[in-house]
Amino acid sequence: MFRRNISQVEKKIKMNENIAKSVSKFLSLVLRHSPEKIGLKLDENGWADVNELIAKCTKKGNRLDAALLDYVVENNDKKRFAYNEDKTKIRASQGHSISVELDLAETEPSEYLYHGTVGKFMENIRNEGLKKMSRQHVHLSKDKETATKVGSRRGIPQILTVRSGEMFRDGFKFYLSENNVWLTDEVPAKYIEF
Repeated sequence: MFRRNISQVEKKIKMNENIAKSVSKFLSLVLRHSPEKIGLKLDENGWADVNELIAKCTKKGNRLDAALLDYVVENNDKKRFAYNEDKTKIRASQGHSISVELDLAETEPSEYLYHGTVGKFMENIRNEGLKKMSRQHVHLSKDKETATKVGSRRGIPQILTVRSGEMFRDGFKFYLSENNVWLTDEVPAKYIEF
């Protein structure tokens, strides 16, 4: 009987993790790319009113309450979302394809940063460098482990070493997001070690 109770608890935890993952993906969609999907308005800095977000998500059939939102913000492994100080507003920390001003201060990076990708993009990167594509910035990681996780999402990861210190000295700007992702506008191929 005790074992059965543990099994039920494990199932409930797994179910809650799946719900949190689903909510996180949906929040990424509306806070980074398409707030109009639920009729949500973001301010120029990407902030959304928490009560409006909850109401509009629920109205569109995506059950959300303050406790679940808190859980997703606090437990997201990549810290994709952040509250303002009094938790009345929420925004995505980075990764926007819509125009927002995150008000990040220019920051000097370490000598090397890393980028995780997959083999099918390597030829373009060798020729053109890293481009922001539909996002506002190129995303870089502080370590190879994080870059490997990022690259693994699309297949067998290829890890690129970026000579970020040299880029910075050459006048390129770098920013560090609230969730410790390094951001820059581009990485020319000459700064990449393949």
